[in-house]
Amino acid sequence: MTVGLPPNEYAKLRDSVFTTIWNELDPLEHQIEDTEKIPYDVVMPALKACGAFGLIVPREYGGAGLSIAQYLPILAEFAKIQGGIRTIVHVHNSFAHALSEIGNDEQKQEILPGAAVGEKSLAFALTEPGNGTGMDLSTTARRDGDDYIINGRKWLITNSDFASHFLVLAKTADKEVSAIIVPRDTPGFTITRLPETMGCKGAEHGELVFTDARVPAGGLVGAEGDGIAHLERALEISRVFIAASSLGTATRALDLSLRYAKERVTFGKPIAERQAIQRYLAEMAADVYALRGMLADVAVKWDRERRIPAESSLIKQFGLEAVGRVTDRALLIHGGIGYTRMYPIERLYRDARLNWLEEGPPTIQYMVAARELLGGYVFDDAFDSLPQG
Repeated sequence: MTVGLPPNEYAKLRDSVFTTIWNELDPLEHQIEDTEKIPYDVVMPALKACGAFGLIVPREYGGAGLSIAQYLPILAEFAKIQGGIRTIVHVHNSFAHALSEIGNDEQKQEILPGAAVGEKSLAFALTEPGNGTGMDLSTTARRDGDDYIINGRKWLITNSDFASHFLVLAKTADKEVSAIIVPRDTPGFTITRLPETMGCKGAEHGELVFTDARVPAGGLVGAEGDGIAHLERALEISRVFIAASSLGTATRALDLSLRYAKERVTFGKPIAERQAIQRYLAEMAADVYALRGMLADVAVKWDRERRIPAESSLIKQFGLEAVGRVTDRALLIHGGIGYTRMYPIERLYRDARLNWLEEGPPTIQYMVAARELLGGYVFDDAFDSLPQG
């Protein structure tokens, strides 16, 4: 069972991160949106100083070792500000956490101490330009003595501009996918920048090309053929992290809409007094409330070392639908001025749309959840954990 930090230590860390978010990072929004570049000379030192890179890195490797229940509110807070910054924190922590669960001692010792302080970072190289995921991959890794020789292409790989290592999913046999850690400076491995994105500006999602890239066999995570199992475990909790990001963005949009509805006056009274606006606000609050409860449920299960294959896909899907509805209504409440950059609403609207695509689009979430349910998966009864009598 994951215990996390004691309450007083957690409160101190959370306050430090929140202060950094609002005092140092949020003021960078217009600069990042204008230039479509994250000022790493400001952002990286700020994230390092507040401990944001080691939030769910185990303490034995220098991280904070937060439980998932402790981590989710912090990630949600990052999702309230400029989305490119949230993306950096999310992907870095997600795959440092994944490595702590699936890597061997040597791999963890090589990467995690540096990841905890932001000196190293592991990116996830799965998506390909001409293929789907899983067994449809075309990237190959051929064993050659004490090395693997990798050939293929990956794209839309987040944090590709600064990651020190990449967890590459490749075929080691015709019907066998494996996970191999590839250092950034590997000969035959090149990284190219892709066009800027609709939202989450500044975060890099690059293209990786492997041309007879030779990496030590010690980079193999687990055994050959374990790649799909590693993929499923990593995405299972990372989908929960996407839902927490949806919660943060939706909460910010609701807060801004409540404030604006009280301030905006038409025909002599605030629009907050109009029934149509009240309905929008209530619908937004319902989505936020429901998503918060779902996150609390899955956090408890994961921290108790329970697998959540159906819940993770369902919460990811509900989260993206919820934040879509909330940001839609926020734009309606703000009216035409919300479509300008006077308020953060248009930026929240754009940032939220990345949640549709990260860790699989809606069709994948429905497929995974349905597969689990049809296979006999049964949800734990949340009421079983409550005191009886």
